[in-house]
Amino acid sequence: MQTLYSIDLMHSEIKPGEAASILNKNLEHSKQLFTYLVYLITEIALFSEIEAAQKAQKHLPSVHDLNVNTKIAGNELVNTVLNNVSFKKAIKDYNIEALTDKEFVRKIYHSLAATPEYKEYITAQNRDNRSEKKILEYIFSTMLLPSEDFISEMEEKFIHWDDDVDMMIVMMANFLQKPPAFNFDEMLTKEKEDFAKNLLACVIDKKEYCLELIKPKLKNWDADRIAALDMIFMRMGVCEFLFFETIPPKVTINEYIDLAKEYSTPQSGHFVNGILDNIHKELLAENKIHKKKFKNSTL
Repeated sequence: MQTLYSIDLMHSEIKPGEAASILNKNLEHSKQLFTYLVYLITEIALFSEIEAAQKAQKHLPSVHDLNVNTKIAGNELVNTVLNNVSFKKAIKDYNIEALTDKEFVRKIYHSLAATPEYKEYITAQNRDNRSEKKILEYIFSTMLLPSEDFISEMEEKFIHWDDDVDMMIVMMANFLQKPPAFNFDEMLTKEKEDFAKNLLACVIDKKEYCLELIKPKLKNWDADRIAALDMIFMRMGVCEFLFFETIPPKVTINEYIDLAKEYSTPQSGHFVNGILDNIHKELLAENKIHKKKFKNSTL
């Protein structure tokens, strides 16, 4: 969606390979963003040791200063992540350390340390995988995501944060289930990456044919006045109807209804639903849905 929208904003005809290059750039931005989020969580956990060292170095440290609990710095999942070779490489490749504001990390850690959830975690005598994972989930979902300071940080550092946040939530949930198996070099499976590239190429290649199907359904709507994203969603939907055999049409329609509601106008979900449903019924009636790969199709 982001790539197609960027292409639509270009005033010149795209060059061969340019669309794929834009998509790859967007994918790299998402990978950098996810690496940063994981790194931020580990830095918050490790800050307990920095806090303990700073307080112990006071001229006249109190008993409390000398007894800062650093249990979270030894969180087993954090250690697993820190020893992940692909994570270390991603930190270097995406220059993650330079993006990280140490003062922001300190502020979040202090907020975390004051919560009942954190106090319960550090007072537990034993470690178990469930509690180790639970405290990291808490940092991400409760300490970071709703925080206005965090949102400001993300919007400043990552211009597509608003578009990527839902995907990041899903990726983080999956990552925390099995961090040892996660490969930061391949955050998207090859299957998903190939699907994205094929759908992009299809929507561009079949643009005129898709518009031939869409425009007659617009009735009193002027195609040039319809929200650009709505047209993109409808073109993507038509391409999935015709050329992507693993995706049921109902799933396609529901997916683009949700995307239209989230990214376009308040009326877009209903509008996109009506047009795509109409086109799908027409294609079925005319026996045009054969799900051939778009490169092999005569459409």
